[in-house]
Amino acid sequence: MEVNGSASNSSTLGVAETPGYLLVLKAISLCTIIVMAVLGNLLVVVSVYRYRKLRNITNCFVVSLAIADVLVSLIAMPFNASVELSGRWMFGHAMCDVWNSVDVYASTVSIIHLCCISIDRYYAIVKPLNYPLVITERLVVMMLTFVWVFPVSISFVPIFLGWYTTAEHQLFRAENPHVCKFVVNRPYAVISSSISFWIPSTIMCVMYYFVYQEAVRQAKFLYKNASAASRSQIAMNGTISPSRKGPLEGEDRAGETAQKIRHEHKAARTLGIIMGVFVLCWLPFFTWYITVSLCREACPCPDVVVVVLFWIGYLNSCLNPLIYAYFNRDFRDAFKQTLQCVFEPCCAKAAAERSSV
Repeated sequence: MEVNGSASNSSTLGVAETPGYLLVLKAISLCTIIVMAVLGNLLVVVSVYRYRKLRNITNCFVVSLAIADVLVSLIAMPFNASVELSGRWMFGHAMCDVWNSVDVYASTVSIIHLCCISIDRYYAIVKPLNYPLVITERLVVMMLTFVWVFPVSISFVPIFLGWYTTAEHQLFRAENPHVCKFVVNRPYAVISSSISFWIPSTIMCVMYYFVYQEAVRQAKFLYKNASAASRSQIAMNGTISPSRKGPLEGEDRAGETAQKIRHEHKAARTLGIIMGVFVLCWLPFFTWYITVSLCREACPCPDVVVVVLFWIGYLNSCLNPLIYAYFNRDFRDAFKQTLQCVFEPCCAKAAAERSSV
């Protein structure tokens, strides 16, 4: 995530004037988001590692995405929270560059992951016969390598070399060591926002448009085939015996095919929701980012609005595990079993201690 202008820093005076109970509520809210994001995404990683049923090509991207969200939660969020609560930057210029770089890097990594997932679902549903030939383990490794390496070119490299900002801001940085603003020049704003959000989002929307169209077509096709198979079997056997316990042969074959397709559709639906939530969380921020970067002083925006915008973006990192748990039965079962393995020993130990008293 990228932060531009004064939005990355609350003023010390503003924090000093904030009532104590509001600071406490803000601290609790920010810490809750951070803890939920870390624990939820670690739960995703551990669950996929422990349960063979979840080990497939698509979930390789899911696990990698969860690791990216953990990176955001452990590095980007705490630095941001410290600024919001203290009103000043306390870690020097070098760590300011690290923070801004990780912010840009992690958001770019996340959305390119989602772009890769949309391509994976496109081949799984629209071109199922080509899926095992195209989406191979080798290709997945290459895609994941690209996902983690390419964003360095728009984050760490231009930020540490100073290409991202203006000469005026470089002077401001030298004179204000306790301020960590991320002021970008227009070329960097256009290039970084396009790579980090606009282009991947467009690709995702196009891929899922085709996926949706194909899902509707397959549903109609399966319904017609199942009906035709049933009518054919009835014509061959006369009437259906009331004592028949099993499905007709045509129904059985159609049912197996339908079950496989339904499984792919459920996976596509869950991951489509993940993508939709990501876009909804980050669209307001990136709209503000590109608008303010291009028109600068002509487009003023209150700091509090910008703070809300990028914390909505941060909130996305803790929503993905909740979406998996709610919409995907395999993940839900794996989460339950993983949490039981974690908490049952503690509960058993506590019960044993109570019984010994």
